[in-house]
Amino acid sequence: MSTATSTAAAPPGSPPQKRRSETPATAAEALVATLLAHGVDRIFCVAGESYLDVLDVLHDTPQIDVVTSRHEGSAGFAALADAKLTRRAGVVLVNRGPGATNAAIALHSAQQDATPLLLVVGHVRHSEIGRGGFQEMNYELTFGDVAKGVWTVTDARRVAETVRRALRLAEAGAPGPVVVVVPEDLLGQATTAQPAAPVPAASPGYLPDDVLRCAALLSQARSPLLVVGDRLGDDEGREAIRYAAQRLRLPVVTANKRQDLVDNDHSGYVGHLHLGTDAARWELFDEADLVLAIGTRLDAITSRSFNWPDPARSRLVHVYPDPAWLGRVHRPDLPVLADPGTFLTALTDACEADPGRWSDWTSRLRARQVESTRWHPVDAPDGVPFGAVVAAIDAAFDDAVFTVDAGNFSTWVHRYLRTTGRRRLLGMSGGAMGFGVPGGVAAALREPHRRVVAFVGDGGFLMTGTELATAVARRSRLIVVVADNGSYGTIRQHQERAYPGRRVATDLANPDFAAMAWAFGATGLSVRCVEDVEQAVPVAVDCDGPVVVHVRTSLEWISAYQKLPGVER
Repeated sequence: MSTATSTAAAPPGSPPQKRRSETPATAAEALVATLLAHGVDRIFCVAGESYLDVLDVLHDTPQIDVVTSRHEGSAGFAALADAKLTRRAGVVLVNRGPGATNAAIALHSAQQDATPLLLVVGHVRHSEIGRGGFQEMNYELTFGDVAKGVWTVTDARRVAETVRRALRLAEAGAPGPVVVVVPEDLLGQATTAQPAAPVPAASPGYLPDDVLRCAALLSQARSPLLVVGDRLGDDEGREAIRYAAQRLRLPVVTANKRQDLVDNDHSGYVGHLHLGTDAARWELFDEADLVLAIGTRLDAITSRSFNWPDPARSRLVHVYPDPAWLGRVHRPDLPVLADPGTFLTALTDACEADPGRWSDWTSRLRARQVESTRWHPVDAPDGVPFGAVVAAIDAAFDDAVFTVDAGNFSTWVHRYLRTTGRRRLLGMSGGAMGFGVPGGVAAALREPHRRVVAFVGDGGFLMTGTELATAVARRSRLIVVVADNGSYGTIRQHQERAYPGRRVATDLANPDFAAMAWAFGATGLSVRCVEDVEQAVPVAVDCDGPVVVHVRTSLEWISAYQKLPGVER
C-alpha cells in the first residue's frame, strides 16, 4: 500500500497550516471523515474549484493519498483498477459540468463491469441551481440510466449519511457506480453531523435444499462445466474455486476478463469466455449438459450474446447475490440468491468426490486449452506479431499485475499470457478504450513492490496515455507495452469483413511512442522486429521507473485468431 500523501511541507514564510479537530466542523470535513471510516485510503481527481473545501481538508488528511490525474476519464479508470484490487469502491472527485461528463466513461464501464465506483461531483452554488448556472447540469437525468444511485445533497447535515448510503449501494449485490453531487457553497457550511460509520455488509443466505438440488443435478451430469465470475474474486471465492476444481475435478472456465480467478496451469482450467473465444472452443462448451454459473452475471460476452448456454442442450444453475440478474435474460433451472463463494464451498462439501467421473470430458477441454495457448512463432511481412511480445513477457515474470486495454491486440494477451500463481490481470468487460495506462498507474500505486505491465493499443494510448506523466511523478514501476499497427484494429477488421478494401476512418498517424516516453521523463524502447523483443523485455524489467515499449506490430496479423492477408498499412 502506498504511503504517499497529499500533504507537503510548508515553505518558509508561508501562512501557518490549519489545525483541524477530530470532530468534523464542516460538510467537507464530514465527507472526508466518512470516506476514512469506510477504509478509503486513495482517491483520484482532477482538481476543481467547486470542491476546494474538500481538497483543503485532504491537505490535512495524510491517511488518504490524493492522486492527481490528467483527465477525469483517466481518474475514473484508475479508480476502477484500484477497486478491482481492493474489492472496495474506487473514489473519484471531479468538478461540475465538463469534469463530470469527462468521467462518464468510467461510470459506464463500472456499470458494464459490475465494479464499485463512487463519483463525487462539486456542483454549482445553491442559488444557481435550476437557473442555467455556469457549467450547471442535471446529474440525475444525465447519469440516472447508468448509475445505481444519484443524489444531490441540499443539507450539510446529510453529506456524511449520503456518502455512506452511496458506498454501501456501490458495493452491494451486483456492484456498480454511484454519484454524490454537493453544491460548492454547502461544503464549507458548518454541521454537527458525525462521520457516518459503515454498515456491516449483509450477504444473502441460501436454502440447504438449493445445495441438495444442485448436487443432484451435478450427479446426473455427464459433461458439467463450472463458469466462475467476479463475485468469486476475493480470497475466499478464489479458494472456493480451487477447492471445487481439486475435490470434484470439475472443468472450470472463467467469465469475460476474469481469467485470473483460476491458476491457468491448473489441470481443471479449460478457458476464458471473451470476444476472441474461437469457434472450436465454443463447439466444445456447447457439449456441456450442465452449466454451473457461479458469481457471474452471464453478461453478453460471457454468454455469446445471451445465446449460451442453450436450454435445449444443457441445464443451468445460476448463483448470484443480486436477484435482478437471476432470470433477467436466461431462464435457469435453478436460480440461487446467495453469496457465490459460500454456496460453492457448501456444494463441494455436499457432493461425493469422484476424481475419475468427468476425467475424459475435462481432459478434452484441457487439451484444447493447452494447445490453443501454446505460442508458435509466425512470420509477418509488415511488423511484429504481437504474440511474440506477449510470450516473452509471460516468460519474464513470476509475479506481476497486468492491465489490458480494449482492442484486437488484447486477444494476444488473453491467449498467450498465463495468469498463474499470484499474477493478476485487470481489464474492463465493457470494452471501453483507455483503461490500460491509468489502470496500470493505479495498480503500481496499490502494489508498489510488484511489477505492473499495461498492454495498450496505439489508439488507446493516445486517449489516456498522458497518465504516463502521473506514473513519472510517482516513479511507478510501470511498463507500458504499446501495440502499434497504425490502425483502429478492431474496427478495421469489421470494416474489411463488411466492406473489403474500402477503409475509412481507421488509419492512424502515430508519433514515435518511445521518443514520447523520453519526453515525459520515462524510458522509451523500440521494437521493430522479432529479434528486438529478446533485447527490449529484459531492459524493461530491470528499469526502476516507468518504461514504454513501442512495438511496431503487424496489421496483417490483426488478432490472435484472424489474419487480414494483403491489407495495406
